Amino acid sequence: MGCMAQLRKFAGVVTGLALLLMIGCGGGSSGSSVPDYSQTANWLVLSSSAIKNVDVFYIYPTAYKKATPSDPVFCAIDNPTMVQGAQRAYQQQATAFAPYANIFAPYYRQVDATYQLALPFDQQDENIRKVPGPDVIAAFEYYLQHYNNGRPFILVGHSQGAAVLKYLLADYMTLHPDVYQRMIAAYVIGQSITPQYLAQNSHLRFATGSSDTGVIVSWNTEAPTTTIPNPVTQPGGIAINPITWTLGENTAAASQNLGSLQLDATGFPVLDQYGEILRVTGLADARVDQAKGVVICSTVNPAVYNAYGIYHNFDIPFYFFNLRQNAADRIAHYFSANSGS
Repeated sequence: MGCMAQLRKFAGVVTGLALLLMIGCGGGSSGSSVPDYSQTANWLVLSSSAIKNVDVFYIYPTAYKKATPSDPVFCAIDNPTMVQGAQRAYQQQATAFAPYANIFAPYYRQVDATYQLALPFDQQDENIRKVPGPDVIAAFEYYLQHYNNGRPFILVGHSQGAAVLKYLLADYMTLHPDVYQRMIAAYVIGQSITPQYLAQNSHLRFATGSSDTGVIVSWNTEAPTTTIPNPVTQPGGIAINPITWTLGENTAAASQNLGSLQLDATGFPVLDQYGEILRVTGLADARVDQAKGVVICSTVNPAVYNAYGIYHNFDIPFYFFNLRQNAADRIAHYFSANSGS
C-alpha cells in the first residue's frame, strides 16, 4: 500500500471510529509461539558480514492490512502484504543508517492498524504486549546472542515499530541494564513519548541535543493546521526538532534541512543517475509545537503529501539526511565518551 493510501487510512480511523469498533478482532492471533529467529527467513535484513563498529536494530512500521473483516488481527510472520510493505519501509527509513551501521531487522507479527488505532491507547499497548512485542524481544535477544558481538547499537522504529520499541525499552531494558549501557540512542518515531512514560520508566531519558547518548529521540510531523485528530499522538508528547535537534519552538528553515527523500509511485526512494538515493533540498522546514507535542512542517503542500495535514508516513523521508547525520554525530560522541572504558 502506498504512502498516500496509508495516510488516508489513518484519517478513516478517526472519522469512522464507531464503524471500526464494530469490526472486532477477527480470527485471532496467528498462533501464540514467537517465531524461530534462527531461521533467516524470519529476518528482513541480516548483516551477515558485520564490518562496522555499530549496529542498528530496526523495527518497521505497520505493513499489514486485513483484506476482509474475518482475517486475523495479528498477521502471520510470512504474510505477503506485510513482507512487501516491510521491504518498502526499510528502503524509506533504515537505509538512512547504512553508511554507519550494520543493520538487523526482524520480521514480526503485526496488528492491523485500522483495528489498532480505533482503540484507546492502553488497549493499543496491550495488543503490542500480546504478539508484536514478544516477537521483537525474541528477535532482539537472538540478535544479541548470535550477531551483536558486544557492539554498541542504535534502536530504530517507526509507527507500530516505535510502539514495539517503547515496550522493549520499558520492559527489557529495565531487566538488562548492561545491554542498555551499549545503546547509543533509540529513535522512537511516529509515536508519542510522554512525561508519564518517562516517569514510569526512570531509567529512560529523552534527548536534549544533537549528540547525547543513551537517549530517546522522537517526533511526529504535521501541517500547521490539520482537519482531523492525529491518531498516533498522545497528549503531552515530547518532540525534538529533526533539523536542529533542539526542544524549543524556533523554526528551522527548509534551507537548513540536509535533505529529504523523493518517493516514487510505489513508495520506494527515487535514485539518482549513480544509483544513490536522490537528495531533495529545501523541501521541509521544522518547528516543535510543544502544546501539541509534534513537529510542524509548513513548507510542503498538504494537497500533495496529504490533504488532512498528518505527515505520519513522511516523519523520516522529510528529514532523511538529517537523521543520517544525527546518527553519525551520536555514534562519534558515544565512542569519544567511552574511549577510555
